[in-house]
Amino acid sequence: MPLTFKAQPAEPSAPTTSPAYGRLMNWIARRDFLDPQIDLNDRTVLVTGGTGSFGQAFVREVAARYKPRRLIIFSRDELKQFEMMQLFPQDRFPFMRFFIGDVRSRDRLEMAMRDVDYVVHAAAMKQVPIAEYNPLECVHTNILGAENIVHAALARGVKQVLALSTDKAANPVNLYGATKLASDKIFVAANHLAGAEGTRFSVVRYGNVIGSRGSVVPMFQKMIGEGADSLPITDDRMTRFWITLTQGVNLVLSSMAMMKGGEIYVPKIASLRMTELAQAMAPGLPHRLVGIRPGEKLHEVMIPEDVARQTVELADRYVILPSWGNLRDDYLAAGGRSVEDGFSYASDRNPDALDARGLQTMLAGAFT
Repeated sequence: MPLTFKAQPAEPSAPTTSPAYGRLMNWIARRDFLDPQIDLNDRTVLVTGGTGSFGQAFVREVAARYKPRRLIIFSRDELKQFEMMQLFPQDRFPFMRFFIGDVRSRDRLEMAMRDVDYVVHAAAMKQVPIAEYNPLECVHTNILGAENIVHAALARGVKQVLALSTDKAANPVNLYGATKLASDKIFVAANHLAGAEGTRFSVVRYGNVIGSRGSVVPMFQKMIGEGADSLPITDDRMTRFWITLTQGVNLVLSSMAMMKGGEIYVPKIASLRMTELAQAMAPGLPHRLVGIRPGEKLHEVMIPEDVARQTVELADRYVILPSWGNLRDDYLAAGGRSVEDGFSYASDRNPDALDARGLQTMLAGAFT
């Protein structure tokens, strides 16, 4: 099937307002990631880490938009599964299945993937400082878990596997990022194991998710609600990429529709300084510098300069192509374009830097 998706937007006409407002409008115009659409009706979908922030948002969206044959939540947390069952009662969502298991267990994954069409792999150890002090645990889940996903999907004849990655996997300086880089490489290379007609494996890589469990926004909210007299900032120069859960889910669903196998999809999303985030959430509240934690960067990179030659640009995302095959021709024929030599996509040089209005819009959308 040929690739079809939105063509690149034309360059905007002369701005009638500030450049910052123009950047905001461009970002808002392409932020839904809804094109192309995948059809999950009468299909069986399994999501690992299905009780996490992304997993629950993904399940809500799939349940609202499709009528799948089965939608399987695979996770190791029985309490969160019980709580999720209350949100999705069997009489209203008869296609829902809950499967206790750990991605460290290949046997359990193979059992869960019987007759599964699509797998979204969201399970991971993600906390940077915890991974620094518990490296082997992170390796077992993020690297060996990826290997187990690949083998189970191949054994069960799954059609597609899309794995979630992170900006920290590009030029990693921490253990978490290094394990996710290894995971990305495993999924891209798995296409060789599958052969021409076997399971297709691809990756989605994005930045910090506003509102996800354990992220800075809920932490700031809690501190503000408890009457904190200041907010902690690791470094006043620090910038980060930001995406909402809704954007993340839509990105995954649309990438599932266009993937051929071996791609790493990188969304065009907003970035801003951490000081601006704190100021937007609590205007006038002082900040206190606490220093960079082990394994943290000042700025994040999602596409390093060294892979520019493998990257094509679409209207709402970049695609890092595998070094083999002829996928570039497919994406160029569908309206994509190659990026310039030396291109990189970094949070401190992102043209979609949010201003105050854009940030407030994004914060409001993250919790609706």
